[in-house]
Amino acid sequence: MSGVSILGLLAGFCTTLAFVPQVLRIWRTRETGDLSLVTFLTFTFGVLLWLLYGIALGDIAIIAANIVTFVLAATILYFKFRYG
Repeated sequence: MSGVSILGLLAGFCTTLAFVPQVLRIWRTRETGDLSLVTFLTFTFGVLLWLLYGIALGDIAIIAANIVTFVLAATILYFKFRYG
């Protein structure tokens, strides 16, 4: 694996990991009032597009990071619709 691939995987890991505390907080508190629905809809759609881009390129770093980020963002959206 090249250094560039490792850099991409590390970047994806860090930016994806950043959403875990938000998901856990919403899960515990059931509170989503401070989250913007438009922002998370736009963000989730953007992540889906990045995932498709990564698949088109065959870039594992882009694919892996955006699969996990998409799941986390979609979870936040689910909580927003359920508890918001």
